[in-house]
Amino acid sequence: MRLFWCVLLALICPLRAAAQESIKVHSLTINGVKSVDEKRLKSGLATRVSSRLPWGKKAYFDRSRFDTDLKRITTFYADRGYPNARVVNFDVKLNSKESSVDLAVTVEEGDPVRVTAVNFVGFDKVPPQHLDDVKSRAPIKVGAPRDRQLVVATHDLAVSELRDNGYPYATATTEETHPGDDPMQSALTFTAETGKAATFGPITIVGNQSVSNHIIERQLTFKPGELFRRSLMQDSQRRLYGMELFQFVNIEPENSDEQPDELPTRVTVAEGNHQRVNFGVGYGTEEKARAEAEYHHVNFLGGARSAGVHARWSSLDRGIRVDFTQPYVFAPKFSLGAEGQYWETVTPAYNSLIQGGKLTLTHRPNAQFSWDVSVTGEHDSSSVTEEALNDPTLLKDLIALGLNPITGEQNGTLNAVGFDISQNTADSVLDPKRGYQLAAHVEQAGRILPGTFQYTSVSLEGRHYLPLSGGAIVLASRAQFGNIRPYGDSQANVPFSKRYFLGGATSIRGWGRYEVSPLSGGGTPLGGASMFMFSEEVRARVVGNVGGVIFLDAGNVWLDSLAARLDDLRYAIGAGLRYQTPIGPIRFDYGYQLNPIPGLVIDGEPQSRRWRVHFSIGQAF
Repeated sequence: MRLFWCVLLALICPLRAAAQESIKVHSLTINGVKSVDEKRLKSGLATRVSSRLPWGKKAYFDRSRFDTDLKRITTFYADRGYPNARVVNFDVKLNSKESSVDLAVTVEEGDPVRVTAVNFVGFDKVPPQHLDDVKSRAPIKVGAPRDRQLVVATHDLAVSELRDNGYPYATATTEETHPGDDPMQSALTFTAETGKAATFGPITIVGNQSVSNHIIERQLTFKPGELFRRSLMQDSQRRLYGMELFQFVNIEPENSDEQPDELPTRVTVAEGNHQRVNFGVGYGTEEKARAEAEYHHVNFLGGARSAGVHARWSSLDRGIRVDFTQPYVFAPKFSLGAEGQYWETVTPAYNSLIQGGKLTLTHRPNAQFSWDVSVTGEHDSSSVTEEALNDPTLLKDLIALGLNPITGEQNGTLNAVGFDISQNTADSVLDPKRGYQLAAHVEQAGRILPGTFQYTSVSLEGRHYLPLSGGAIVLASRAQFGNIRPYGDSQANVPFSKRYFLGGATSIRGWGRYEVSPLSGGGTPLGGASMFMFSEEVRARVVGNVGGVIFLDAGNVWLDSLAARLDDLRYAIGAGLRYQTPIGPIRFDYGYQLNPIPGLVIDGEPQSRRWRVHFSIGQAF
């Protein structure tokens, strides 16, 4: 008989499990969550919700896993300073088809354990201003719930500060007391054990094959005999990764139980592929179909020199560019770059062909800040569209702009000196969510270096990214200003390709590319010598990799230098969708003009439509 029941259970259990595994989780609601991040709480659970998309990942209900998750909820709260939190109710509701289930959990958070004091003892070896900085940056705050993760992070921050001031063997202990024997109050004390001071000792480099020790050593920001600082090792590691020569870099002190006064350091690297070939095709509403090919060598002729060739073809631009970079010019943080190009640009108003090169000296003292000085020498050839050339009202404008009124062409040499400076704290290149970017550019053509064109241009740009609602929403802001002052106030001294135009997928999205501009008598965009624009965009994640945005774009271009006016702007509002991919978000935007441009003509056709649709890859800014 016992054998009979064993066989019966063996047959029934798999059937029950199979039936349960076929029930999808339709929703999971946790009621009563007020003091913790509900998204982080759900991310720590094994029970997940099925995707609403037909091709999305499905999650199935498992009762044992759900029971364990109920315990995980109370543990999550306890770790964040809520020891009395408990699950007071839960409901498992099966749909009529018995194919999916809706889960609802109700929690009662209870009162938290509050931090009443945060003390640092034995940190006398740390400079007072550094200790004050640690106290201000400490994740755990007086008055906040005693979150265990934040306590550990504060401990690690304090130890890192000790090890960044010459004490590589430093440790610290964390002690918690309860003032007045009240278990709901917590006083935290971090006590330092500095150990003895040390300096950097001999440096050993391992793992390199074609890259010499000398190339690696000159990227290190520390030398033997200097006071040990952990941050210098981290900075050196970032610099080595930035060379793009290595797929792995690790810098750490060599293990030693004797704790020597001179701490030997080991640099371990693994070289990556130094030659890379990339091909790509794509489509956008403005550029239509595009194709690109690129070859890049990051150790060209040795010495960490880099060289590359980039070719591109689209309806907007096409051509080829070559580049070369010599690192470590004069000092470790200086580099010299050279670029040559044969590049054609096609716009609604004109076509341009640029042939020439540029030499740039760059100084990058850290990963966020850089400045450079450049010298440009090129031949610029521009021609207006056939529609513009056949417009009799454009005759005087073409002459004033330096174009041949018969051929509609402008040719000349551009020799210029430029200066750029930038600061970038944004957390991502493809999809930033916090930080800012500041950039300024000044260019002087002619006068210093003789050439056909003579002008001075200045441009400024600022971008800011502010995360809201725990990072689920990002407020992105951008402002740009540009001005060109031709020598002698003659517009013919400015190449047509340098004039300002706005509008398009990365500009004022209610208009198409280059459509916002001063117009000729016949309505053709002519470009201008001064420009101002700004954008505000709210980005939010909707579900999974899908996000949405709403935006306001504004700006204008004026014909003359220093003519920008804030009371004369073109405005566009709109909304868009984003789908995250490894190469950046796929973007779809709909922009609507609030104040259209009267008389605008593009490709000979009057533009009465007040909206534009843009499809591309990457955020607008």
